[in-house]
Amino acid sequence: MFKAATYLSAGSELLLEIMGPGLVGGLLLPILGALPDALLVLVSGLSGSKETAQSQVLIGMGLLAGSTVFLLTLLWGTCVVVGKCDIGPNKEAVDLTNTKGFSLTGTGITTDVQTSYAARIMGISVIPFVIAQFPKILKTHHGQRLAVLLALIVSFLLVLSYCLYQVFQPWIQKRKLAYAKHKHVISGILRHVQMQSLGRLLKEDGSPDEDVIKKLFRKIDMDDSRNLSRSELHAFIVGINFEEVDLDKTDAVDKVMADFDTSRNDTVEEGEFVEGMKKWINEAKRSVPAGGAFSIKFMNDYHERTRQEHDQLIDRSDEAVESVENPGWCITKAVGLLLLGAAIAAAFADPLVDAVHNFSNATHIPSFFISFIALPLATNSSEAVSAIIFASRKKQRTCSLTFSEVYGGVTMNNTLCLGVFLALIYFRNLTWDFSSEVLIILLVCVVMALFTSFRTTFQLWTCLVAYMLYPLSLVIVYILDYVFGWS
Repeated sequence: MFKAATYLSAGSELLLEIMGPGLVGGLLLPILGALPDALLVLVSGLSGSKETAQSQVLIGMGLLAGSTVFLLTLLWGTCVVVGKCDIGPNKEAVDLTNTKGFSLTGTGITTDVQTSYAARIMGISVIPFVIAQFPKILKTHHGQRLAVLLALIVSFLLVLSYCLYQVFQPWIQKRKLAYAKHKHVISGILRHVQMQSLGRLLKEDGSPDEDVIKKLFRKIDMDDSRNLSRSELHAFIVGINFEEVDLDKTDAVDKVMADFDTSRNDTVEEGEFVEGMKKWINEAKRSVPAGGAFSIKFMNDYHERTRQEHDQLIDRSDEAVESVENPGWCITKAVGLLLLGAAIAAAFADPLVDAVHNFSNATHIPSFFISFIALPLATNSSEAVSAIIFASRKKQRTCSLTFSEVYGGVTMNNTLCLGVFLALIYFRNLTWDFSSEVLIILLVCVVMALFTSFRTTFQLWTCLVAYMLYPLSLVIVYILDYVFGWS
């Protein structure tokens, strides 16, 4: 399921670069992102007798609740920890500044206003849960089937509304598109440098080799002025093959300048170039598997890894779609990755549900708790690793994009995946008996939505609130089900 999510992510990113923000990016790609979870939910109650489906469907509810709670507690809190910077006098986090250690009030992260919009959308997405649970709230068995049907209709209407919102207000897509292009600039330049006969960028101990970086600087500095102008950087970038996407070279120069020119004098001195390259190399090392960081394939590994990360960067200069050198081949490759990811998810969803069910029977551990803890790790780990790596860049915009991606994942989980689950309940005429499970989803979503919708700075202590909600959710379900007999 992890590989399925990775292939779906890589294909979606490539397709978004080719097609640009619009109908495909707004309608198709959000659904593809939620496909592994949706398939697992579907097969949990699709096969076998009604009695078998009723017992196995709890696995689907465990995945629904587990994914939402995992994203908003463990992942959210970890992103705050790795992305924290010093809180400045204006009560906002200062980019790339981390001198106060683990001060609970002196450090934290700041997001932009669009991220709070994503959190509000996430809060709205819990409406179908409330509708389905309404007869239970009134303590009546009448109208339960009607409530499930109504919740089913509302959930798919919310999916459609969310997708159309992205089509007509495509800032979420533009963030993903800008991120993909930014990563192409970094990985393309690093790989080009590695392929030149200038020496290896890494020493034997894995640290960046400053002598090789300085040699590269002198090669680019054609007029020997000891600083790089925009025209010299442009001449260097023109000679680089960025593979499928033919990036705007002027825009690529702007990206290099933004990362390297810390003095903001519109030139890159040798010291700035060395520090900028070291930052890029260290970021690449964090992005590739540990075993390959010092190998000869290091840059190629990083270049491939950039296609598997599914996060976002906001950059308004990236709103135009770049030309594509071989659109036919690129579309074929993107569709192939999407089909491969979907095929893997479809093939292994049913065996995974059976494995959880059999493990539950063998250990006498309720299947809900197994699926709540284990299945989100299988379906969300790719996005989680990418989000944590990106948050560690310690910038306001990268934190904004990381958290808006988290909120978007929860929104699709609460609408599309819930809609699939409700369809199972309705068409197989199963019993809706998930009061405690729905309660923890509502509790975590509402608390985090209120917490994140009306503020943009989160001090480090807020991660403790998120972390505490995870074990609290499990305890609440256990007490309500096995002490008070709710389900």
